[in-house]
Amino acid sequence: MGYSNLNECVKDLEKHKKLIRITEQVDSNLEMAAIHLRVYEANGPAILFENIKNCNYKSVSNLFGSLERSKFIFRDTLDTISDLIALKENPLLALKQPLKYAGASLKAINALPKKSGSANDFKQINISDLPQLKCWPQDGGAFITLPQVFTEDIEKPGILNSNLGMYRIQLSGNDYIKNKEIGLHYQLHRGIGVHQTKANKINQPLKVSIFVGGPPSHTFSAVMPLPEGMSELTFAGILGGKRFRYFRDDDFLISSDADFIITGEVYPNENKPEGPFGDHLGYYSLTHDFPLMRVHKVYAKKNAIWPFTVVGRPPQEDTSFGDLIHEITGSIIPKEIPGLHEVNAVDAAGVHPLLLAIGSERYTPYLKNRHPQEILTIANHILGFGQMSLAKYLFITCKEDNPNIKTHDIEAYFQHLLERVDWNRDLHFYTQTTMDTLDYSGTGLNTGSKVVIAAAGDKKRSLSNTISEDFKLTSEFSNPKILFPGILFITGIKYQDENTEAKSIEKLGAYLSDQRESLNGFPLIIISDDSSFTSKTLNNFLWVTFTRSNPAKDIYGVDSYTEHKHWGCKGSLIIDARIKPHHAPIMEKIPEIEKRVDALGTKGHSLYGII
Repeated sequence: MGYSNLNECVKDLEKHKKLIRITEQVDSNLEMAAIHLRVYEANGPAILFENIKNCNYKSVSNLFGSLERSKFIFRDTLDTISDLIALKENPLLALKQPLKYAGASLKAINALPKKSGSANDFKQINISDLPQLKCWPQDGGAFITLPQVFTEDIEKPGILNSNLGMYRIQLSGNDYIKNKEIGLHYQLHRGIGVHQTKANKINQPLKVSIFVGGPPSHTFSAVMPLPEGMSELTFAGILGGKRFRYFRDDDFLISSDADFIITGEVYPNENKPEGPFGDHLGYYSLTHDFPLMRVHKVYAKKNAIWPFTVVGRPPQEDTSFGDLIHEITGSIIPKEIPGLHEVNAVDAAGVHPLLLAIGSERYTPYLKNRHPQEILTIANHILGFGQMSLAKYLFITCKEDNPNIKTHDIEAYFQHLLERVDWNRDLHFYTQTTMDTLDYSGTGLNTGSKVVIAAAGDKKRSLSNTISEDFKLTSEFSNPKILFPGILFITGIKYQDENTEAKSIEKLGAYLSDQRESLNGFPLIIISDDSSFTSKTLNNFLWVTFTRSNPAKDIYGVDSYTEHKHWGCKGSLIIDARIKPHHAPIMEKIPEIEKRVDALGTKGHSLYGII
């Protein structure tokens, strides 16, 4: 629907019983985040906080808390987006069905940003007047979790050469000067990095405008992975059904429809410690130096509403962002990568740590025994494609082996792969390479390893779902468990150091070598701190295994060997997914805060019947 502002969206959601109001006074320090988490976990509605302690503004969260609600918000424009995606994939459709697709093209043209509005529509405030949302106990201060960060190319200025991205903003804490400095954190392969690099090169400050609120299409456009050269502001206009309106004040671009705006400058080589911050892998991202933004002005609309979300172990609200992005763009990536049928950035594993893909072996029909060839080329292409380059584990299978296999049926996918994988041949490591900034399983910030596991061909083994009575482990390992056939989970003693644990696992491998026949039905073994927890649910398996391991360092094998610099193993593959000393802390809830949330769920209070 074409909302002009966030207030219109809030009213529409409330009218359709998709939003509740919390009238009790709540604290922006941990309590609001805890409420959001509980409502999200209960598959509840959007939440409007009307009475925030020490703050004059209302706040809304969980707007995009379900795919159904996200699609409801954009119900009038998603068909147009789908038509434009179809045209991108096949421009000839405009000739074959001109009446159907002419409207989509016209709407795209009419969605160009529009100069409109003025500073008179806003009042100036301070950073300290904003809701100071702190979501997790060890967070370094208050953060903006749904910002729209606008920058322009200093070499080619202009709104259509801009970038609108969602990068976290620290408002307080650490060494930031109150109301004068804030922290700006962005990861690898982000558009703002290109702009800052160009500004640094000529020793000029980068002007930054941070928008908060406004039509929901603006927020969503900031996370949409658009191709370089495509304007997020134009996409926002198409998705929102209304052109992005803007004006300039003191040479900063201002969104006319945002609820809040912060303008400022980032100077070359001017950094300060940012973080910690409870992040989307389920752990804290730690304190590191990131760009400092000197605050110029802070603006607020009359009756402004502050939107926020809470980032934590998936699934969370940003899962729905991902679901909607996949619904809009799911068919694009296979078109961009020949031979690729589908790819799933697994949300439960934190998105970047784990990709599941399905490709084809189209060029060798004469082979009697199919093995990975083209799918290895596809895997390299995937790891060179935008944000997917940050993946640690990429599993890829061959569609010809099972035309019905799907990457989103994760249990069936793993069983299909484990029936076919050959650990002598199918492991392909990338060492000393880039990985997600937020993933601390690597050897340093942005630094770690990757592995491609490619399986194609006939079924090689039957998977087991029972453990032999004669099965034994060395003294450092215990409690074997099964979640589904083919994977064995065991508990390891607390991780000490790399050398000690490498020897311990090598000893385990030698011990298991004598049991290879009974282990043939378990080609994959996962070591964790608590095998009962890790094997309890599919999500636990995905989260623990792929967020707590660095492939080149934490993969071992029964009867492993290296030949011509290729590593493999004749028996089961072992992944050590224990918490290591250099890993970031796990985010945990505070019992005292949870009790306050419980009280809101009792009869006569705002969350009664919701949580």
